[in-house]
Amino acid sequence: MKKLISAIPILKLIMLLIILVATTATYAASVTHSDSTLVIEIHHQLNANATTASLYYPASVKRFYNHINFQPAWIKPQNGEGQTWQAILLLDCVLQYGLSHNDYHPKELSDNNLYNILDAPGKLSISAQARFDIILTDAMITLINNLHYGKLNPEFSAVRVDSEIEGGFRAEVSLLTALQLKRGHEFLAAIENVQPKSKEYRNLQYHMKVLTGLRTGDCYDIPESDIRKMAINLERLRWANMDDSSFIQINIPSYSLQFFKGDTVYQFRVAVGKISSPTPTFNSTISYFTTAPDVKMLQSVFVDEILQNMINDSNYLKNNHLAVYNKKNQFIVVNKDNLAQIAKHPNAYYARHASGCSLAQGNLVFHFANPFELDLHDMPAQGFFNQQDRAISSGCIWVDNAEKLAGLLLKNDGKGKDLGTLHEAVTNYKRETFMLNKQMPIKVTYLTCTVKEGALIFFKDIYNLDNSLEMALYNVNQNLVMR
Repeated sequence: MKKLISAIPILKLIMLLIILVATTATYAASVTHSDSTLVIEIHHQLNANATTASLYYPASVKRFYNHINFQPAWIKPQNGEGQTWQAILLLDCVLQYGLSHNDYHPKELSDNNLYNILDAPGKLSISAQARFDIILTDAMITLINNLHYGKLNPEFSAVRVDSEIEGGFRAEVSLLTALQLKRGHEFLAAIENVQPKSKEYRNLQYHMKVLTGLRTGDCYDIPESDIRKMAINLERLRWANMDDSSFIQINIPSYSLQFFKGDTVYQFRVAVGKISSPTPTFNSTISYFTTAPDVKMLQSVFVDEILQNMINDSNYLKNNHLAVYNKKNQFIVVNKDNLAQIAKHPNAYYARHASGCSLAQGNLVFHFANPFELDLHDMPAQGFFNQQDRAISSGCIWVDNAEKLAGLLLKNDGKGKDLGTLHEAVTNYKRETFMLNKQMPIKVTYLTCTVKEGALIFFKDIYNLDNSLEMALYNVNQNLVMR
């Protein structure tokens, strides 16, 4: 509670506390939880187009009130621990979660309305009381969805979430559960509990809460750049949904792959798409992986056709997903200097055709369904992974030490006995397919900051995506102050 209150401007907090002292006396006499007139009015307004048009989650709000028979959820006797006050305090402090105060009906949930509703409800019409109750419900359902899915989730839009995703998270159910808790701190904890459970999210959200409490004097202005940076990455972490006990996370800006197995994390280097062919973010599952993924072309085809096309067109190999190797199975970067040598001794070389989006796929490729037709695979030229800037592919993701990653997948799948077969297939470039009984979740993220050992670490915004997301998150149409 102290952390929550610390983010509220002092004058506003004093005003709320003064209102709290004077709340209950006249309230209980004029409006009760079972006031049938108010019930009828709530039902009436929820069936009016003018009301539902102003709500962010109208269907969810209707389901909420249907469950409680259109009783008021918030207009009832309050004290310092009441859920209504906790909800208002929470909405005042959404900055600590990287969200914008303007997204939760700030005008209708203003201080004046709050005082009249909770201290002297008899001064307001039944219509105004019903409207207040509905709007606060919509604000809380919006907040719960934003904390769980994110405000701008590309997969789970507000319309889709509101339509009641089958088997999915239900904000109105979470709110109903929270309202059954009598203590204010329990109500608050229940709302916060809808957030992602991943360690990366928890660390960044805690860091955000600390900084907003220390640095921010007003929760309602656009915050400074570091806080905005944390906000957009909290948003991205909500999209990623990294709550599995075992999963693979590939983060584009840090050029890293992490294999999470309980409390153990294995680190790998990756290369990603260049600016002209960026790697997209998505969630999927690895279902199998294959050794020797490239198809070796007939030697006669290489000598009679491919070689001449290479000489005539410098882009021929790239455009046709072909790669050249020597007889030691070493990848050859073809250029003007060695092309003459290849033409002079063509039988010392051969070509392989890659089925994926890269020129060559090396020894291993990991398969997962995605609309972008991308793969995760190793590269025969390992020098790529020593580069500091590894945004160099055509969109596919290249991973260093792929055999180790494949071995971890086999062990996680209870197939440690297949490690020998894997090593032989990789060493001898032999085609083998390894199916996984338990598909491995894979999350491709775009996180430009994270918290390590209590310190905020920044990564380069490779594709220049941060500023546009900041603008969308804070509802502005002009560029924010550059860092």
